[in-house]
Amino acid sequence: MDIGSAALVVIDMQNGFVNHHSGHAVPAVSDLIAQWTAVGRPVIFTRYFNYPGSSYERFFQWHRLQEPPETDIVPELAEAAAHAHKVIDKTGYTLFTPEADGLIRRAGWTDLVFCGIATESCVLKSAADAFERDYAPWIVTDACATDAGPDVHDAGLVVARRLIGSSQLVTTDHVVGQLTAFVGAPVLE
Repeated sequence: MDIGSAALVVIDMQNGFVNHHSGHAVPAVSDLIAQWTAVGRPVIFTRYFNYPGSSYERFFQWHRLQEPPETDIVPELAEAAAHAHKVIDKTGYTLFTPEADGLIRRAGWTDLVFCGIATESCVLKSAADAFERDYAPWIVTDACATDAGPDVHDAGLVVARRLIGSSQLVTTDHVVGQLTAFVGAPVLE
């Protein structure tokens, strides 16, 4: 993991996705953001917005996350989102909107470190899309969750191993170790 060229991507930590299955991710993501920003690295948040006539409505009959308070970032992370490098609004699974694509390219980030909700959909799709765009995707497994329960979270991680490689799935402790090493690295002048 190249922390010096990495951004932390916080996927869809919104009221409408946090429930008894996924709520444990909120403090884990909050702690990870605090560690990440303490060393001056950029954070991107995404927010998902459903809309009338969307594929989610047509194929799943799913009408949620169309307006506040469901679309709002959870209160525990609202301040972090307000100070983030960018908040990307999206209407599909992936981070990679045209706006995000351009931002990542211009910033020169090579590594994208993903956390958030939902492991098996928006986190997984964003990581797979990063892989296909030749970025190094990292999924922080203990800072991800799904509102559909732990079995679905685990299934998402199984698929992630197949799509982006087992070595790309890491824990918060691994990321914090990388951050510590980054801060302790000598600066060459």
